[in-house]
Amino acid sequence: MPENPPLAGIKVVDFTRYLAGPFCTQILGDYGADIFKIEPVEGARGEMGDYSGKDTYFFLSTNRSKKSVQVSTKTPEGRAVLQRMLDNADVVIDNFRPGVMDALGFGYEALAARNPRIIACSISGFGASGPMRDYPGFDQIAQGFSGLMSVTGTKESGPMRVGIAICDLLGGIFAAQGILLALEARHRTGRGQKVETSLLEAIVSILSWSAGIYFDTGKTPGPAGNHHPLSAPHGVHMAADRPFNISCGNETMWRTFVKTIGRPELAADPRFDKLGHRIRNRDALTAEINAALRDHPAQYWIDRFNEAGIPSGPILTIEEMFNHPQAAARELMLRMAHPALGEIKTAGLAVKLGETPGRPSRPPLVGEHTADVLAALGYTPEELAHLRKIKAIR
Repeated sequence: MPENPPLAGIKVVDFTRYLAGPFCTQILGDYGADIFKIEPVEGARGEMGDYSGKDTYFFLSTNRSKKSVQVSTKTPEGRAVLQRMLDNADVVIDNFRPGVMDALGFGYEALAARNPRIIACSISGFGASGPMRDYPGFDQIAQGFSGLMSVTGTKESGPMRVGIAICDLLGGIFAAQGILLALEARHRTGRGQKVETSLLEAIVSILSWSAGIYFDTGKTPGPAGNHHPLSAPHGVHMAADRPFNISCGNETMWRTFVKTIGRPELAADPRFDKLGHRIRNRDALTAEINAALRDHPAQYWIDRFNEAGIPSGPILTIEEMFNHPQAAARELMLRMAHPALGEIKTAGLAVKLGETPGRPSRPPLVGEHTADVLAALGYTPEELAHLRKIKAIR
């Protein structure tokens, strides 16, 4: 039998909302951490659009594997409940603007004075210092500020956002990484620490060769469009029925590629005989390749190229991807029973562990675990009834 999930027994008090923070804590919860999602007594789940009592795909996509606890941060009694939770926690995480947790009395220094082992993670828009420290941070604002949008799209389209909230999601991933690093350090030191990341830092850290081009040349790279700026042919090409991707990563692949499409003479063409020539003459190269591809459908070429060792693949819709046998083989879609919604579908785990696998569970109903979590902290039924009466919990 597999052992317990790797984070079993780790207690996380989760003050996060919207996307970056909830995605972080979902990752931790999927691998066994106890995530106590703090939800306000005064409001309801309506972070994106009106909440009508039915959880939306926005909430469901990043809030599985958690326990919902409704506690008021606006009453002394509610804050006392939270303080007891934090005194017994391993991790606390928020994605408020810098300073909000201090104002609540739950800043790192205050928490560490009572619980030296606690790890306090904060995700913000632009970081906890600098002139933009207090700016509200949403994904598209960070995409634009980071330079990412300037290299996305084409000259004709102008700057383009990535089709998902990439800064939010990467912020969540790096926050989870930071928490795990701090937990590992705690094994050696016995003490927790502060962990900080932001949407801006997350996306800038992965600019990779786009930043490298600027560092090396002093010139800012332009929009990359659907072709790799450092390789050719490497991008979107058109078959008889639909566009698809081809990636020739080296000269051996290039020579094999031109033979596979029936145009071996292109290898010796002075416009295309070297990588630098192919990049400079990309438009002409793309025209030659597309002319050779137009007699067969995309799947025909995808099969031929992969058989020849040349990376190639379809450009699928979300629906097509989830219905593909590869997605099924890797369990990229999970089905879960939900007491209010029937069966729900959610994206699968990105990381599979052979001995201590993740165990994702359905998203919680609002306030579903308040009584159980607080009872485990020692609250009596009478105390819980009193706290409900004064609206410190629900």
